[in-house]
Amino acid sequence: MPFTIPPLLLPIPMLFASNLFMTFAWYGHLKFKESSLPLVIMVSWGIAFFESWLAVPINRWGSEVYSAA
Repeated sequence: MPFTIPPLLLPIPMLFASNLFMTFAWYGHLKFKESSLPLVIMVSWGIAFFESWLAVPINRWGSEVYSAA
């Protein structure tokens, strides 16, 4: 039997992973100050792109079990 996460708990680990992606997207470039600004912007956007693959389902699935209020 495959392991499944209940819908009530599913948004929690996904939000955690999403937050990690965005932390690296926003602040990870600070370790690479010798890299060009256009390069770090593109890398940050790339990381944020993959974060959105988590954020959109989190919002959709989370709204089924949690209230936005």
